[in-house]
Amino acid sequence: MKFNLVVLAALLVLTTACKKENVNDKEVLLDTISAQRPEAVETTTPTAQVPADGKYSTMTFQKEEHDFGTIKQGDKVSTDFQFKNTGEADLIITSARGSCGCTVPEYPKTAIKPGETGTIKVSFDSKGKQGKTNKTVTILCNTKEGNKILNIHANIEVPNKN
Repeated sequence: MKFNLVVLAALLVLTTACKKENVNDKEVLLDTISAQRPEAVETTTPTAQVPADGKYSTMTFQKEEHDFGTIKQGDKVSTDFQFKNTGEADLIITSARGSCGCTVPEYPKTAIKPGETGTIKVSFDSKGKQGKTNKTVTILCNTKEGNKILNIHANIEVPNKN
């Protein structure tokens, strides 16, 4: 009877322990897969529709890449990507998505008229990361191309444990 109880308890511990998911492992796996085989990662590329009046919006960025330089593991940093609608139609951003959960974009939810400017703020959390890191933000919008990709980089140092 004791043996059956011990076996039952061990099975219960093993089955519940196996159900735990580690989000960081999934993110690392997706980053690794996308770096080794970009075709293996699903992407959402909108099919651009020609506007009835033939006029498109155009996103012109001051910069499309930002390097945070060397930061410490656990630091939370952010940068602003300034852009201007240099097209002939209102610019509508339908979504902005980071390449992993550590990269979070904030974008305008209202239309940007021709000639107006906007900002996309990108925050990066270096918790659990180390070494040189490259992340992307994919912006889906109503430009002729249908999307825009912004890049951020950092060199993450792990603090010495004394």
